[in-house]
Amino acid sequence: MKANGASTAVAAGSGGVLLVLASGQFLMTLDSSVMNVSMAAVAEDLDTTITGIQTAMTLYTLVMATLMITGGKVGTIIGRRRAFAIGLVIYGVGSLTTAFAPDLAVLLLGWSLLEGIGAALIMPAIVALVAANFAPERRSAAYGLVAAAGAMAVAAGPLIGGAVTTFASWRYVFIGEAVLVVVILFALRRIEDVGPSKVRIDLLGALLSVLGLGQLVYGVLRSSEWGWIQPKPGGAAVAGLSPVVWLLLSGSLLLYVFVRWQTHLADTGGEPLIDPQLFRNRQLTGGLTMFLGQYTVQAGVFFSVPLFLTVVLELDALQTGLRLVPLSVALLLSAAGIPKIWPRADPRRVVRVGLAAMILGILVLVAGMDPGADAGVVAVPMVLMGLGLGALASQLGAVTVSAVPDSQSAEVGGLQNAAANLGASLGTALVGSVLIATLSTSIIAEVNEHPDVPASVKQQATTELAAGVPFLSDVQLQEALRDNAVPEPRAAEILEVNSAARLDALRVAFSLTAFLAIAALFCTGRIPRRPQGGADPAGSEQPSPGG
Repeated sequence: MKANGASTAVAAGSGGVLLVLASGQFLMTLDSSVMNVSMAAVAEDLDTTITGIQTAMTLYTLVMATLMITGGKVGTIIGRRRAFAIGLVIYGVGSLTTAFAPDLAVLLLGWSLLEGIGAALIMPAIVALVAANFAPERRSAAYGLVAAAGAMAVAAGPLIGGAVTTFASWRYVFIGEAVLVVVILFALRRIEDVGPSKVRIDLLGALLSVLGLGQLVYGVLRSSEWGWIQPKPGGAAVAGLSPVVWLLLSGSLLLYVFVRWQTHLADTGGEPLIDPQLFRNRQLTGGLTMFLGQYTVQAGVFFSVPLFLTVVLELDALQTGLRLVPLSVALLLSAAGIPKIWPRADPRRVVRVGLAAMILGILVLVAGMDPGADAGVVAVPMVLMGLGLGALASQLGAVTVSAVPDSQSAEVGGLQNAAANLGASLGTALVGSVLIATLSTSIIAEVNEHPDVPASVKQQATTELAAGVPFLSDVQLQEALRDNAVPEPRAAEILEVNSAARLDALRVAFSLTAFLAIAALFCTGRIPRRPQGGADPAGSEQPSPGG
């Protein structure tokens, strides 16, 4: 890092520097919030299923989560500004590939892989470039504004995605992203760089972390099709058990080997991918755990609520986006308002209140999943979710960054982004798999309990449906029944069964997210009680006040 970097940037055009970095953060967050309200339209356009789009969403966040720390190391070797630029180019190519994707395979290449790789280079670089371009007394505000840009993407994404999808095509969103990439690239020269350092990438550690995390999340993703332990009828099996069991076991084992390898490198003077000493920092591990929990719950809700609006209520993408505006507005007000009104607030208390608001909002959603429910049922829950998410966003970034000296800010930024994206990946995979599994189970139960269904048909239905059924709207199901010449009385019964099963599945999915949010409450003890700046920046093993 250049010694005069911060003062130079602050003295001349720091507002422009912040705009560029915040634009990068906005771009990284926009994709998922757009796809949440557009996934039904994307699935239809690409002739795939909601499960296919769920796979793309999960792999996108998984690629970012697994490569984020490695991307931070690459930035250390080649320089942060260059890493930012290369990441933008890869991201832009991925956006254009996604925009012109003819099928799910190309979508996975452009969005899940290329954009994920680009983001893994960009996001750690943003943390280090903020430190290089702003004096210490201005750094906290700069980090806060960059985080607010991510919140703005959450707020704007549903509206942008809904409007563009409804009046044109979801593809134009990704074309617009490529244009924004070009604009940011032209503005990069005014950013003070963090020069390269002579370090080496722990390739074995990177491989172990990618394979371990990848197997864990992929196992959760396929659980609805293969079963968690016992293989489903007609599904894959390995040694008499579902492949999910083996994926979870082998992924956990690889992560254990990764941790031991990192410790070995640190003890023998090597260069580990992650400094094991960081995980002895009580404040840092508390913040990272909360990032993981927040994004797991957030992704689960953002996956399920749009399904309720677009499939059950059959709203278009714009109408769905409008129903999510209360969450977006509440999130922005909470994230920006809490530090301004209560600058010395107890971070632990704010985080706990935020989680409580999220839990209450989710429980209201569970109670509202009844026949005849309309779009109004999500209004109050979305406000409560937004207030809760904003409360967490107002504290967690400061908690993690202030837990270590400035020299380790980029490494912590990589860990923070890895935890957030891993949480988003796990939330989408776990809640989605439970939702589809519950849907299948509900329909099978209805078929088996129906007295007029022959035993042979019940057996056939159990075998076919156990692999997972599509999450269909009434219109889609009516068309399928009509195409297959199903008699009107029987078609009406099937529609009723499907409608009840959808609500059961959503109720279980929301209940799971509430359970995950409650579990996160048990991890808040490591969040400090003192506001940012009050904790010892090197306090690796010192408990925060009030433990």
